[in-house]
Amino acid sequence: MTNSPEGMIPDSSPASTVTEPAEGTFDRLTEPRSENRLVLEGGVWHQISPKYVTVQFISTGAFLVLEVAVVLVLALVLDQRWAWIPGGILTVILVWSLAILPRQARSIGYQLRDDDLVFRKGIMWQRMVAVPYGRMQLVDITHGPLDRGFGIAQLKFVTAAAATGVVIPGLAQQTAETLRDHLVAVAESRRTGL
Repeated sequence: MTNSPEGMIPDSSPASTVTEPAEGTFDRLTEPRSENRLVLEGGVWHQISPKYVTVQFISTGAFLVLEVAVVLVLALVLDQRWAWIPGGILTVILVWSLAILPRQARSIGYQLRDDDLVFRKGIMWQRMVAVPYGRMQLVDITHGPLDRGFGIAQLKFVTAAAATGVVIPGLAQQTAETLRDHLVAVAESRRTGL
């Protein structure tokens, strides 16, 4: 892949590397501090767009405001005192998820290798999935209204094994389209044995 103003554009080889991050992405992959972390050598990790964090802040923040309003109406207007307990628990969970969201987003990355695409996410609970190009059955781009407004999309690819389905969130729209086309072309050539 090579850098361009629009994002990552694949070269002819499936595992081409980039020495610098794409414009509009995080500058590095956040690694856990543990010595027992998952490590994968032999390629460049590509990052998602920081706009993903903004979209998640807006959607989670809107849900938090709605939840607080419902709890206040239940507790103060309708005199349902029980609403304070689940409302308080849900508020703490939502505020905590907003606080750790930027770090979680920086831990999401993918790597194109010769035979597969490797996806990783997570700091404490790490997930690393390697999906062989020849096993990909569906490569799909989805984006909601907020995603479209901020110019990002989710790239989803599915294999026959449901456990290896991967969703890469927060890709720039152009990057997602280019990566989809590249993955479809490489997967088709691997399935046909070319």
